[in-house]
Amino acid sequence: MASSVPATTATATSPPFTLDTGTALSLAIAFSLMPSAQLLAAKVLRPATPRKYYLLFLWHAYDFLTHFIIEGSYLYHCFFSYAELPASTSQKHAAGSAEAQAYLFNRPDRRYGALYSQAPMARLWQEYAKADRRWGGADLTVISLEVLTVGLAGPVAVYICYLIAKVVNSDDQVVRARYQSRLWFAAVMLATGELYGGFMTFAPEWLSGNTALAGEDPVYLWLYLVFFNTLWVFIPFWVLHVAYKEISNTFSLAYAQTSTKKFK
Repeated sequence: MASSVPATTATATSPPFTLDTGTALSLAIAFSLMPSAQLLAAKVLRPATPRKYYLLFLWHAYDFLTHFIIEGSYLYHCFFSYAELPASTSQKHAAGSAEAQAYLFNRPDRRYGALYSQAPMARLWQEYAKADRRWGGADLTVISLEVLTVGLAGPVAVYICYLIAKVVNSDDQVVRARYQSRLWFAAVMLATGELYGGFMTFAPEWLSGNTALAGEDPVYLWLYLVFFNTLWVFIPFWVLHVAYKEISNTFSLAYAQTSTKKFK
């Protein structure tokens, strides 16, 4: 769930948006993560935390909560929720295609994904799949990206929150400097990875004419596809901007101090 989407509508079709109990629960779970990140920030950071570090902590807390809870549930259902196909259907899929098709675990007799579960988090992905049907099943490209997102990006976001807490809660300048160098390196690495992962999530759709995206309903287009995904475009760019300014200021200060010493 990370990147921008094209403004054109897709060739996939979905039923019109309906705010039923399952949809309301799914949206409540998605929107509950930001208040959770705010509570975590209030618990971990000192009251006088500079706004820049507070916003960085808030974003990365929201980031790892999303990766672990929401996207982690996607991987769980991809690997463990499935439906068995009738023997005749699976044999036809295995032998009747002119092009070889890859199946998860090389099981053409099964269909994996959140569509085949009744669990609460599966219901969330069934709702999102109305806008992007790849997330209802076990799309191998999406799974590959999400393995990295959950297994690598999530822990790095936790580490960044830890580093921010060390920086803002310490009065020792040496300690602050040591953790700041780690912080900006990790922040740049994660922001770059988020942008790349988002591009690789949606680039296949752009190239294929948006065959899996359903943007005919305004809610699916502007809330599910645009809002939820462009967060992982604009904010990582902002993180890179802040990191660039911090690194540039550090080098400028070091150069100024070096020049001053030369003239003494």
